[in-house]
Amino acid sequence: MSARQTPSNCKLNHFFKIQQRGSTIRREIIAGLTTFLAMVYSVIVVPGMLGQAGFPPTAVFIATCLVAGFGSLLMGLWANLPMAIGCAISLTAFTAFSLVLSQQVSIPVALGAVFLMGCLFTFISITGVRSFILRSMPKGIAQGTGIGIGLFLLLIAANGIGLVVKNEQAGLPVALGQFTSFPVIMSLIGLAVIFGLERRKTPGGVLMVIIVISIIGLIFDPQVKYQGFFKLPTLGEDGLSLLFSMDIVGALQPVVLPSLFALVMTAIFDATGTIRAVAGQAQLLDKNGQIIDGGKALTADSVSSIFAGVIGASPAAVYIESAAGTAAGGKTGLTAVVVGLLFLVILFLSPLSYLVPSYATAPALMYVGLLMLSNVAQLDFNDFIDAVSGLLCAVFIVLTCNIVTGIMLGFTGLVIGRICAGEWHKLNIGTVLIAIILVAFYISGLAI
Repeated sequence: MSARQTPSNCKLNHFFKIQQRGSTIRREIIAGLTTFLAMVYSVIVVPGMLGQAGFPPTAVFIATCLVAGFGSLLMGLWANLPMAIGCAISLTAFTAFSLVLSQQVSIPVALGAVFLMGCLFTFISITGVRSFILRSMPKGIAQGTGIGIGLFLLLIAANGIGLVVKNEQAGLPVALGQFTSFPVIMSLIGLAVIFGLERRKTPGGVLMVIIVISIIGLIFDPQVKYQGFFKLPTLGEDGLSLLFSMDIVGALQPVVLPSLFALVMTAIFDATGTIRAVAGQAQLLDKNGQIIDGGKALTADSVSSIFAGVIGASPAAVYIESAAGTAAGGKTGLTAVVVGLLFLVILFLSPLSYLVPSYATAPALMYVGLLMLSNVAQLDFNDFIDAVSGLLCAVFIVLTCNIVTGIMLGFTGLVIGRICAGEWHKLNIGTVLIAIILVAFYISGLAI
C-alpha cells in the first residue's frame, strides 16, 4: 500500500470499483458536486409547482430534499451507478396541474396515486418488464434517445437563460431571445471556457465554471442575493404534515385510474430512456450494449417513487442532469452518493441554493447536451431503417419536449419501415409489442 493510498480509500475503491472503471475518488466527488449543482434547482421548482396546487411549500421542500437524498444514495450504494434521482419535473407538473388543479383530485388522493404508481413501477422493474423493454430497444433508437436528450438539454438550458424564447409572432414556435443580456453572455462565455478547460483536461473544469459564474452573479447580479447560510427545517404544521397522508383507496377510484396509468407509462419510458442515455454517455454498457447493473438502476428509481408518495412529494426519476456528472468523469455510485448526501445537507443550508443562478449551470447542461450529440457517430447507416428511426426519435424528443413521444415515433417508424422494406424478419416480438402499446397509449389520449 502506498503512502498516498489510505485504508479508507482502498475500501472506497473496492466497494465502488472506482479504479476498475477507470476513475478516481477525487473525480467521483467532483462529478457528484457537479451533478448536485446542476439539479439543485429542483428544491425551488418542485415546491413552487406543487405549492400552486395547494401543497404546503415547506413540507414539499423537505420532501424534495429527502427524495433526492434517499434515491441517489440507493442508486449509488446499491446499483453503483453515477445517476442522481429526484422529483421528476414533468411528473411534478402533471401531479400539480392535471391531477389536483384540473381534475380537482385532493392532495391525499394525488399522493396515493404517486404511491401506487411507485408500487406498480417497482413491480414492473423487479419482474423484468423494464429490462425486457431495454433489451427490445433497437440500437438506433437507443442511440437516438441519447441524441434527443442531448438536444433537449440544450433547449432547456438555452430557454432557462433566455437565449431561446417562445415566439409570440407568426412563424416557428421559438425565437432568439435577448442575446446581450447578462445571463446569456455569462452562459456563452462559460460554455466556451468549458471547451478550453476540457480540451486541456483540467480536472473539475465544469464545476469550476459553475462556481466562478455563481460568484460573479453574486457580485454583479442584483437578483442573486446572499440570504443566509443556515436554516433549520420546519417540523411543525407546515413541515412534515404530508407524511403518510396518501389516500390509497381514493386513488383507486375509476376517475383517477387513467391518470395513474399515464403516470406509470410515462415513467417507464421516460426514466428508462434517460437511464440508458446517461449510462451510454458514461460508457457503462456491457458488450451487448446493456447497462451494467441495469436491473438495480431501474428498481432504484421506482422504489424512490414509493418513498415520494409516503413523505408527500411528486414521483421520482433519474435526472437528465446526471449527465453533467458523467461528463465530469463520474463512473461509479460514489458520484450518486455525494449527490444524495449534499441534498440531505441542503435541508439545513437551504439559503445557499439561491446562490447558484440558472446561468451558472446552463453552460454545464449545454456542454453535456453537445457531448451527447456524439451518439450520431454511433448510428449504423448500413442499417438505414434503424439509423433513421433513431434520428426520428431524437428529433421529436426535442420538438415535442417529451422523451416518450420521441421513443414512440421511433418504434413506430422502425416497425412500419421494416415491414414496407420487406425486412420484417429483422423485427422481434418485443419491438413490435412495445410499438403497439405506445401507439395505443397515445391514441387513447392518456399521454402526458
